[in-house]
Amino acid sequence: MKIRIINKSEHKLPHYETDASAGMDLRANLTTPVTLKPLERAIIKTGLFMELPIGFEAQVRPRSGLAAKKGITVLNAPGTIDADYRGEVGVILVNLSNENFTIENGERIAQMVIAKHERAEWEAVEVLSETLRGAGGFGSTGVK
Repeated sequence: MKIRIINKSEHKLPHYETDASAGMDLRANLTTPVTLKPLERAIIKTGLFMELPIGFEAQVRPRSGLAAKKGITVLNAPGTIDADYRGEVGVILVNLSNENFTIENGERIAQMVIAKHERAEWEAVEVLSETLRGAGGFGSTGVK
């Protein structure tokens, strides 16, 4: 699949690191470093603008290494970039650690997955089909 993209950063385009990778790393496009204090959040721009085909979205997800080692994650994970959005791709990062974290220009801050999606058409009914689970939720299927 080809996706039209404008790169206004000095960094290379997102790419798959291996043949089996689902996501591509997004890099911070900064003129000066940004420091996130504990529990602070910020939108970090990437310098990327894209044109996704209708029926696809770009999902912005945390990088597991940043989350596990530094407590840095994507606040609205996964963030969705819709096919009709033409603005700059930004990543909402939050610092869930107890220490300041500084984001440098070019740092890999998130990953992006291109995903096909369906459009739902609602069908209003009076009754839903029965299942064994029924209305049980939030842990109703067991603890272990």
